[in-house]
Amino acid sequence: MRFLGVDLAWKGGASGYCCLQWQGQNLGVVALDRSRDTDELLAWIDRDAPSAQGAMVAVDAPLIIPNPKGMRTCDRQSHQVLGRYHAGCYPANQQSPFAGHTTGFSEALSQRGFRHAPTLTPQELGRFQIEVFPHGTAIALFRLDQIIKYKKGRLAERAKGLARLRELMATRLPHCEPPLALQLPTELPATGRDLKALEDQLDAVLCAYTAAYWWYWGRDRHWVLGSESFSLEPAPTAAYLKTGYIVVPRA
Repeated sequence: MRFLGVDLAWKGGASGYCCLQWQGQNLGVVALDRSRDTDELLAWIDRDAPSAQGAMVAVDAPLIIPNPKGMRTCDRQSHQVLGRYHAGCYPANQQSPFAGHTTGFSEALSQRGFRHAPTLTPQELGRFQIEVFPHGTAIALFRLDQIIKYKKGRLAERAKGLARLRELMATRLPHCEPPLALQLPTELPATGRDLKALEDQLDAVLCAYTAAYWWYWGRDRHWVLGSESFSLEPAPTAAYLKTGYIVVPRA
């Protein structure tokens, strides 16, 4: 199995991309990049997860948007579950300017054989796609009291947040289960453009690791947000496909 993470740009801009694979008993990074071109992003997925190979693609973007207006069930539940950590997903509906782009990306994955996996038997082989939320992953795996704020604010504040996130990823992920051997640059970029590039790539790594964590552990260590009857008990796959869903490691 390979685990691919996509920090998908919702309304233009660059998308971060990461591919992880097993290297002995550890996961290792085999690709880490970003692109402004969706076709190039899909070409990377075709390269790193050819049709005969098992893989899971985890995307930070709303992949299923059934609601004409308002907020998806999973978005609302993200605020209920993660609000105390200052986290919650941006709401999506069919009138959102990004809706066609993000759902179209999910359809392109489906055409490549990646089926939605809001329910999964741990370590099941196949080709899967899931929607994820990097802030939620960081809260759970790094035992945070609140999110690390690195996406908005002044340059110095963003740099400080990214430095902390990078350090936590480099020092904690090698000791998680499954372990990820991660080598990250020690020098922090000096410009806003380069900080954004680092942000996209770190988020892509978190997406890819969430895919691996979900595949490895399944429901035992995750919430799956989206079912109208949200609880720790799983709902049928059809219920999540009807409402949309987000897989989040459990804090």
